[in-house]
Amino acid sequence: QRVLLLVASDVDALCACKILQALFQCDHVQYTLVPVSGWQELETAFLEHKDQFKCFVLINCGANVDLLEILQPEEDIFFFVCDSHRPINVVNVYNDTQIKLLVKQDDDLDVPAYDDIFRDEEDEEEDSENESDGSEPSEKRRRFEEDVIERTMKRRQRREWEARRQEILFDYEQYEYHGTSSAMVMFDLAWIMSKDLNDMLWWAIVGLTDQWVQDKITQMKYVTDIGILQRHVSRHNHRNQDEENSLSIDCMRIAFEYDLRLALYQHWSLYESLCNTSYTSASLKLWSVQGQKRLQEFLADMGLPLKQVKQKFHSMDVSLKENLREMIEESANKFGMKDLRVQTFSIHFGFKNRFSASDIVYATASLMENIEKEGPETTNFIKALDSLSRGNLDKLHQGLDLAKKQLRAIQQTVASCICTNLVISQGPFLYCSLMEGTPDVKLFSKPVSLCLLSKYLLKSFICSTKNKRCKLLPLIMAAPMDVEQGTVIMVGIPPETESSDKKNFFGRAFEKAADSTNSRTLHNHFDMSIIELKTEDRSKFLDALISLLS
Repeated sequence: QRVLLLVASDVDALCACKILQALFQCDHVQYTLVPVSGWQELETAFLEHKDQFKCFVLINCGANVDLLEILQPEEDIFFFVCDSHRPINVVNVYNDTQIKLLVKQDDDLDVPAYDDIFRDEEDEEEDSENESDGSEPSEKRRRFEEDVIERTMKRRQRREWEARRQEILFDYEQYEYHGTSSAMVMFDLAWIMSKDLNDMLWWAIVGLTDQWVQDKITQMKYVTDIGILQRHVSRHNHRNQDEENSLSIDCMRIAFEYDLRLALYQHWSLYESLCNTSYTSASLKLWSVQGQKRLQEFLADMGLPLKQVKQKFHSMDVSLKENLREMIEESANKFGMKDLRVQTFSIHFGFKNRFSASDIVYATASLMENIEKEGPETTNFIKALDSLSRGNLDKLHQGLDLAKKQLRAIQQTVASCICTNLVISQGPFLYCSLMEGTPDVKLFSKPVSLCLLSKYLLKSFICSTKNKRCKLLPLIMAAPMDVEQGTVIMVGIPPETESSDKKNFFGRAFEKAADSTNSRTLHNHFDMSIIELKTEDRSKFLDALISLLS
């Protein structure tokens, strides 16, 4: 029996897919893989394949809507859903027959109780028995009155229950957030089946790191999950020191480490990485002349010559590299960058290949959203999937080059938005819109790139603004999607505060604002907080949002 895999377009989904493919290979399960980037593609893929397949596996899509209502499947079709989107739709949770959710045991889903949201359709209208046994008319009237009272009571209870149900569902569905990474859930599955390999463990690490890079989970959740993976890493990668030299060159080793929070610095120059990492660039305010001066002071404080800092990292003097991390951390503390150290993992294989988990995330995401057209739509997906395998280093390096371009583009756009005051406070939220003709604007019509840009922009804006109130606001960002069709893509991201729980209320707000103004919108993304809408409907849509959230 063949299985159909429907995989969303994000790095965590790709990693989960790689683990599942490896498991299928172990058990000789035949499968077909279909990439889906949104609801429309998911429906099309289902309609095309529903006659040949009875088993569908959905990765990072499908949990947060009522699948049975959208797809209208036959009774004998089963869905296995592994999705980190929360909250999970209640019908999916309580449907045991056709929908199987793959969720970690200890994941707290906070699902409302069954009886609070579903009730059996009782026969509300019980026919009042027609009395024909010739009893007294007064008797009849009394029964009729009791009947009326009973029905009225039932109706009132029903109304109260309905109102309470609405309230419970509103509370449950109000915020959108992310649960455990799908790659970690898949790895757990492999581990329970005793089929976990080091490669699968690495993909689980990359899946988790993707959630962290995309800022989808809290720092607390990240550290907890890193701890879980660290135990697996030490189980898979422990070797005695004396065996070290007998390792073959193909062996791969994963190591836990405290690394610098600098994007791609081992494949770039230290200078470029400092300039294009959102954390350092926002902390030093690199878009201003003052900020550039601070960067020079920062480098001087570390005692690193400019010539060394600006050349490729692997060409730097070995003597400097040895205690580079300590030097950078020490100086960063003086400059108010307390969190430059981050817990992560790195992988070593072959003679000189060493990558940190975030390198892989940036590279894979860039390959997936590559805007240079090469063949059909799925080419980018397949390339990104391939770059996760150790054998395809050329694809990975191509991804790293694209990622550097992307990070530069994001940083330049952030700088120009801040210097030209494009971020405006609209009352309950900040708003920024990229105009057609801005450099690199094509790149930001893609959801992952646009989300990264918005998060970087919000961080930088908070560092640059003096207004206390603005520091606590969420941000809505818009970019041109398709010029010929006159559409824009919009993303809403939650406020950037220390205690932020990363829960996003824009998904529901977007739906309501679109309904109340009859805006022509398309809710096609698996993340509810990303929508597409007609350019001319934008202003009435925003007005509705402002009044809704005020």
